[in-house]
Amino acid sequence: MQRVVYNVGLCICLFDITKLEDAYVFPGDGASHTKVHFRYVVFHPFLDEILIGKIKGCSPEGVHVSLGFFDDILIPPESLQQPAKFDEAEQVWVWEYETEEGAHDLYMDTGEEIRFRVVDESFVDTSPTGPSSAEATTSSSEEQPKKEAPYTLVGSISEPGLGLLSWWTSN
Repeated sequence: MQRVVYNVGLCICLFDITKLEDAYVFPGDGASHTKVHFRYVVFHPFLDEILIGKIKGCSPEGVHVSLGFFDDILIPPESLQQPAKFDEAEQVWVWEYETEEGAHDLYMDTGEEIRFRVVDESFVDTSPTGPSSAEATTSSSEEQPKKEAPYTLVGSISEPGLGLLSWWTSN
């Protein structure tokens, strides 16, 4: 089970168990409790690290990227190759690439592989909290607040060699 640990990263899987302490039983509890020390495999890329993912979708907020096991990656409009525009009809971002022959539109289609640089990360503490007194008096039928991702990455493709892999392959 994957879980984000605040200010650590996305825990992918258990690596090993380093120590088991003696088991004990609390009074009035029939369960056995054992303190375990272990190590996790954690996904936490370095800032400026270059990763390759797939475009999950595009919106006016930017290009949404997935690594397969992690989907909370956004490349905002100001971090795209410039000049770029959002095509409302196609729901894709377009790099207006200038050459001697004129401008060419390079589309960032869903499912395409994209190389990007990690420029920022954000951790949000999503631990459960008790209701505030104002929330307790309101009806539970009201719209729930939007859930925020506990760990997000912000990417950039505004450098040569970054962007769709198909842009940089030589024939």
